[in-house]
Amino acid sequence: MSRQPARAAVIKDVARLAGVSHQTVSRVLNNHDSVRQETRERVLRAVEQLHFRPNALARGLARRRSDVIGVVGFDTLLYGPAATLLGVERAARRVGYGISIVAVERLDRDGLAEAVDQLAAQSVAGLVILAPVTRAVAAVRDLPVGVPVVVVESDQVDGLPSVSVDQRAGAGLAVEHLLALGHETVWHLSGQRDWIEARSRIDGWRHSLAAAGRIVPPVISGDWSAQSGYAAGCALAARRDVTAVFCANDQQALGMLRAFREHGVRVPEDVSVVGFDDIPEAAYLSPPLTTVRQDFDEVGRRCLGQLLELLEPGERRAGGSRPAVAPTLVVRASTGPAPARR
Repeated sequence: MSRQPARAAVIKDVARLAGVSHQTVSRVLNNHDSVRQETRERVLRAVEQLHFRPNALARGLARRRSDVIGVVGFDTLLYGPAATLLGVERAARRVGYGISIVAVERLDRDGLAEAVDQLAAQSVAGLVILAPVTRAVAAVRDLPVGVPVVVVESDQVDGLPSVSVDQRAGAGLAVEHLLALGHETVWHLSGQRDWIEARSRIDGWRHSLAAAGRIVPPVISGDWSAQSGYAAGCALAARRDVTAVFCANDQQALGMLRAFREHGVRVPEDVSVVGFDDIPEAAYLSPPLTTVRQDFDEVGRRCLGQLLELLEPGERRAGGSRPAVAPTLVVRASTGPAPARR
């Protein structure tokens, strides 16, 4: 008697044990008559041995299609993921679809499988997966074959359709703006390192400084919170060589502005600060925050457009990522000319 694996088996596990391709496993599970009987029996033995449960979503898609799109979200209390969800919902509503959201606490194989199972009961038309963390890539690879899916804010996954904002370009806009104001270099407070967006913003910041022939300071590690911005601001306030800081998001910048104010550092007279996201409150901070704006509505439109291509009968499958959504710089009062000295 075989022992059940620690995690739920996926179709690639069955294919590996049976010595066939995952496409062959899919054909067996869907009762295609193009599979030899010997191969079919080998696949079914592997299914039984691994206690594999075919995903209900894939079966439901073969029967009928609803007017609901399933969305898997992660850390949706943060502004970026929440705004992305809203952009997808708006785009879906325009084309006559509703959405059903499942927010997961962990975006790994088991967490994603549980979310897909919840959406399967509704026979959703397809899936939109917000996959902003590096560990999500392996989880998305294990989605059932034939499930229409678009991945948002992720590295490309085996040619799956994906939509993202050009985070590297956004970081470059922030750095180039500060250098044009006469600052010798720009310090960077990063987001969580396991987030793909955080890594891309670091890359864009570093590349822009190097391309300009400027010194690249060490990255200040943070998370996405105002608390991490406050802590970084308290540390940077004591340094006389810091005149410009690029924060990985606006919440961090909010905390940094408070820390600088408490330590007598004037913004922008002593230090210029740039954020990222353009949260609704950014224009009302003190001083109003210069930031990089992401067009979340455009992300939603492109996401639904790619998903609808997959759902239209006879259409060629949309493959891979397309050009990323371009961010824009919103200049406000938190940035200014570099001081002669601090």
